[in-house]
Amino acid sequence: MHTPEQIERLARLVEEGLHQRLSRRELIARGLALGLGLPAVSAALAACGLQPPAEERPLSRWQPTSPTDPAPVPLQGQTDPLPAPTTPPTPAPTATAEPRPTVEPRTRFAVIGDYGLAGEAAAAVAALVTGWAPDFVVTTGDNNYPDGRAETIDRNVGQYYSQFIAPYRGAFGPGAAENRFWPVPGNHDWSVGYPEPYLAYFSLPGNGRYYSVERGLVRLFALDSMPGEPDGINADSPQAAWLQRELAASTARWNIVVLHHSPYSSGHHGSSTWMRWPFATWGAHLVLGGHDHTYERVERDGITYIVNGLGGGARYARGFTGLEGSQIFFNADHGAMLIEAGLRTLDARFVTRAGAEVDSFRLK
Repeated sequence: MHTPEQIERLARLVEEGLHQRLSRRELIARGLALGLGLPAVSAALAACGLQPPAEERPLSRWQPTSPTDPAPVPLQGQTDPLPAPTTPPTPAPTATAEPRPTVEPRTRFAVIGDYGLAGEAAAAVAALVTGWAPDFVVTTGDNNYPDGRAETIDRNVGQYYSQFIAPYRGAFGPGAAENRFWPVPGNHDWSVGYPEPYLAYFSLPGNGRYYSVERGLVRLFALDSMPGEPDGINADSPQAAWLQRELAASTARWNIVVLHHSPYSSGHHGSSTWMRWPFATWGAHLVLGGHDHTYERVERDGITYIVNGLGGGARYARGFTGLEGSQIFFNADHGAMLIEAGLRTLDARFVTRAGAEVDSFRLK
């Protein structure tokens, strides 16, 4: 309840405020000077159309603002610090296994021919072959000079190659654990009328005169090219029919025919025409022969023919010239062939006992 005096002071305050257009601040100051309380001042302000003072309470710095409070505005020139960018952690380096080079399987073997005559030349060629450490050795015949007798075969063969022969029953070491020596008979092995010492000395598949054997990527087809072979030597013989069947059934990467009498030769004996069988048509990739004591490579009938007869016997002179398909002819020294057969290629070279490379070729 206000006293009449208070009412009088309030009325005067309102009148002064309206007539003098006092500001809100001035009106409040005069009301307080007149001894009016806050309610009376608020009434005077309302009467003069001014906003009454709100009761304010200082906020604690820890007191949260209400949802209706405006968000604090940063001072000019001030910005809130940006959060540090988050970078995914760098994984610790791990050891990466280096790719291993793919090793292509290869089958390495040596080829010797007309070698079976104990002496300096045969020993030198044998040392060359042994130094290559081949998987096995193939011969193109004439394993036992001069006439294939039992009393000379170990001296002519085992003395130099016993480490490849199994079972070995000769006088030159223990032999091999597994047979790695694959010969064919030549005319000097047949000199006694039938190659009985040859068949007794070697343990070979089939009938021993002709056979097939697979080693690594290579399948060998060893033939008997001697006239007098019980199963014949012509392209329509039982032996030829056997070869055709065997080649057709082979799944080896490389099919190699081995015989003694070379179908094509520029040497002293010349070509053994009865052995011109359709080897390529039947599925062979290479034909290895001997008989002439020379080295020659001939490309005929879609296949490569090799004459390899420089393994130790006396060397022969050239007998014929102008042989179609002859690529190289050599008779200056003894030597042997090294053949390396892979999945994609077959690489062959003829090397002399002195280490000179005479010829090389590649089949694909």
